[in-house]
Amino acid sequence: MCPHRLVLEHVTSRWGVLVLIELLERPYRFSELRRAIGRVSEKMLTQTLQTLERDGLVHRDAKPVIPPRVDYSLTDLGREAAEQVRGLALWTQDRMGEVQKAREVYDARKGRSGQG
Repeated sequence: MCPHRLVLEHVTSRWGVLVLIELLERPYRFSELRRAIGRVSEKMLTQTLQTLERDGLVHRDAKPVIPPRVDYSLTDLGREAAEQVRGLALWTQDRMGEVQKAREVYDARKGRSGQG
């Protein structure tokens, strides 16, 4: 796979999108981020954050305190990516009515109702 496609996959993955959009607001601790996103397993969030950190989009700041404190924030590169992803997310939200109508027309034409 081409390197740019791999990064695109990371940025537009189910959890990558949500992490990037959430981190646009402010830095988060792991548990806060997990609650904010909702319905993501600890393992999947950890993998997503590690992948985005490796790509240079997320900064992991581990503070040497007890108990350990780790904060996650966006790098400048990550902020650029997150802005783009948020634009797409807002577009889908704004156009959902039109998408739903198109689905209904398609399903009616194909003789289906409500099937994905």
